[in-house]
Amino acid sequence: MSQTAPYGSWKSPITSDMIVSGSIGLGQLVLDGDDIYWVESRPNEGGRNVLVRRTADGEILDVTPPPFNVRTRVHEYGGGAVTVVDGVVYFCNFTDQRVYRQMPGQEPQPITPEGELRYADLLVDRQRKRLICVLEDHTNPGREPVNSLISLDIESKGEPLTLFGGTDFCASPCLNPDGSALAWLSWDHPNMPWDGTHLWTARFNADSSLGPPTLVAGGNGESIFQPQWSPGGVLHFVSDRTGWWNIYARDAGRIEPVAAMHAEFGKPLWVFGDSTYGFQGANRIICSYSQGGVWHQARIDIETGIESGKLESLATPYTEMNRGGLAADSGTMLMVAGSPTEPYSVVRVDLETDQIQVLRKANSAAIDPAYLSVPEAIEFPTENGTTAHAFYYPPRNGDFQAPAGELPPLLVKSHGGPTGAAGASLDLLIQYWTSRGFGLVDVNYGGSAGYGREYRQRLNGQWGIVDVDDCVNAARYLVAQGRADGQRLAIDGGSAGGFTTLAALTFRDVFRAGASYYGVSDLESLAKDTHKFESRYLDSLIGPYPQRRDLYQQRSPINNVDGLSCPLILFQGLEDQIVPPDQAELMYQAVRSKGIPTAYLAFEGEQHGFRQAANIKRALDAEFNFYSRVFGFSAADTLEPVPIDNLQESA
Repeated sequence: MSQTAPYGSWKSPITSDMIVSGSIGLGQLVLDGDDIYWVESRPNEGGRNVLVRRTADGEILDVTPPPFNVRTRVHEYGGGAVTVVDGVVYFCNFTDQRVYRQMPGQEPQPITPEGELRYADLLVDRQRKRLICVLEDHTNPGREPVNSLISLDIESKGEPLTLFGGTDFCASPCLNPDGSALAWLSWDHPNMPWDGTHLWTARFNADSSLGPPTLVAGGNGESIFQPQWSPGGVLHFVSDRTGWWNIYARDAGRIEPVAAMHAEFGKPLWVFGDSTYGFQGANRIICSYSQGGVWHQARIDIETGIESGKLESLATPYTEMNRGGLAADSGTMLMVAGSPTEPYSVVRVDLETDQIQVLRKANSAAIDPAYLSVPEAIEFPTENGTTAHAFYYPPRNGDFQAPAGELPPLLVKSHGGPTGAAGASLDLLIQYWTSRGFGLVDVNYGGSAGYGREYRQRLNGQWGIVDVDDCVNAARYLVAQGRADGQRLAIDGGSAGGFTTLAALTFRDVFRAGASYYGVSDLESLAKDTHKFESRYLDSLIGPYPQRRDLYQQRSPINNVDGLSCPLILFQGLEDQIVPPDQAELMYQAVRSKGIPTAYLAFEGEQHGFRQAANIKRALDAEFNFYSRVFGFSAADTLEPVPIDNLQESA
């Protein structure tokens, strides 16, 4: 029989210790014959990324030994840090950013020199015994790094051969089946890859260099994602030329969609190596696509020609795809996917029998469904007669109910990116809140991926306005429905979501508390001091700098602290190269000097996003402790208190 207790004070089995002790991150997938590989990020090993192998007989083994950390810093966000061919592993090591080769049963050996060079998107060119990859050259201090596409002689360790350069960015190299040609992407400032990219192809010369490149598709108004050759030698790619990221094929000089839909078969290219489709032989595509923020898996039959591609849904329960992506061959689909009742997992689907096999879960804790809140996809009205999207999680705990008439506190989550998306996979970081009596709404504000190019571009020139309005209106919508207490509304977010959080607290009087994780407080400072990949992102989100310096100053929370009147807690990694620590430190000092309850927790050894178990635990418990004290409810857990300046608490 359930007990009656106020929202927020419910005792939950989903503790921070459970979350960090049993959780891992799941990343890039590789198929190598009958062997399956993936990358695991392990908070209990200081956030070290480990390559894991599952053999044909089902044995799961670590491949890369400590202290090696399979992670690249190209674009700072990394991705595409490993590839495997015939059991030989090539990977980027985080500490020195060198590429290593690891032969079966042997220790990794470096194949690139020491120095200020970074590598990503590794691809083995068997025919020429070379490794093709993206190079990011940081050898000229004070200047922007130089990106290019190169190849390395695996055997001789000679000088790298530049295959393509002269653009600000390049990514996604892929070889055709006979190794005679290469395709890849490029783009230039101020575009981000989801704004406009170019797809190129070129044939190899006898000396392993590339001949003159041919432009296949793309431009400043067309985003291309994941070029890939079919086993039959037809180049495929994802394009949003119609406003939706659909798969196209270029055959005999013609470009045609293989299945035209109002759906997203692509994703923002935040990390290298991401993918949404692969090939089951020459005539079938295995893919994943998003509609209404929910992912689906399907098979497309292209045997009778590219115009008549037929899409057939695959019967899986998975509604969310992680950045680990999707891989396929003639008999297997492999993906990192989750559902509202299952955490992200490495999943293998037998394409002959449709049998599903879970190889590894991001969290293996067995939790009674009575403590799990299942998300509800909601649409709600927002500014200018438009509609926005979110996933709402009601409070749920089988042991407790609230007193009659009490409404729950609501935590509004603002995702990062801002061209990211909130998904609907089981996330114990969310269930931590809902099982203690919070409602939670994960907002896909205008600018989020998954709803087409037009929705993504709602944020152009409007960052700090549209995203804030949509988060505010999500809260108001749930209050109006009687599902949230309007006096206990909180908002949190990380990175770009941290900026949205700070802007919502500064420019709107709706929320009563907030938490910013490595969030932007000073837009002008960010425009001057961030990494190359995002250094011109603000051109589209706000306006060109310094020409529109006025907008940067107007929308910066640090310049408008007078408008902030509610408690704020800030979290920051001290090695963050994307949003430097002074962004949080200056905001903390400004809010504290105003006399508002505030707290600041900084973490040594953390970059942009927390990876170490102790720090993930501390931040989660500290945020909950912060809200319990400013909202005035008693937490059931005994939590390490966070020091809060300017807070007057009753004895």
